[in-house]
Amino acid sequence: ALLFFQSSGLPVWGVIAATAAVSAVLGVTIERLAYKPLRGGSRMSALITTIGVSLMLQNGFLLIFGSSPKPFPNHFTGEGFTLGGVTVSRLTAITLVVTVVLMVLLTLFVNRTRVGKAMRAVSEDQGAAQLMGINIDTSISITFAIGSALAAVASIFYGATYVYIKPTTGAMPGIKAFTAAVFGGIGSIPGAMLGGILLGLIEQFSKT
Repeated sequence: ALLFFQSSGLPVWGVIAATAAVSAVLGVTIERLAYKPLRGGSRMSALITTIGVSLMLQNGFLLIFGSSPKPFPNHFTGEGFTLGGVTVSRLTAITLVVTVVLMVLLTLFVNRTRVGKAMRAVSEDQGAAQLMGINIDTSISITFAIGSALAAVASIFYGATYVYIKPTTGAMPGIKAFTAAVFGGIGSIPGAMLGGILLGLIEQFSKT
């Protein structure tokens, strides 16, 4: 996203779309190279591979971009509003709106479309899904593509909020995202979003 902002000349929504597309391709590539060979293995193997891929990406980008924080542009500036004595910035409001829209679209996709239902079936029982004619490889690749694209969108709003980024910036948000998913209920998309909001509120109130 930072490279697109610096060199492409695209508007902010164009950068978001381009970043999401590149991240989706990267996610599918990682799935094919790192996770597909372990599909029949234990969950512990997949967990260890996840940690290994994360460390590889972080250290690879440290070699390319260095460890110094880079300023991230905020294209969502402007006046916010006050609600119940609490001032909400324009960036925060846009982030919340975009998050809700994406959550609704993802929920409809997973629950109402054939591809989404296939993804749910694979997550429940791969063997039974395969017997029903579902292409497991395609379903898992689509899942990685969607997850990577959504992570790309989130990263842009995260970078705009915290101003400076570096290759290791995503480590803590990743842990918080997992915690929010557990907090809101694994498998529930609205629950994961609600868990994230509650986690953020708890974190903010604990600072006061």
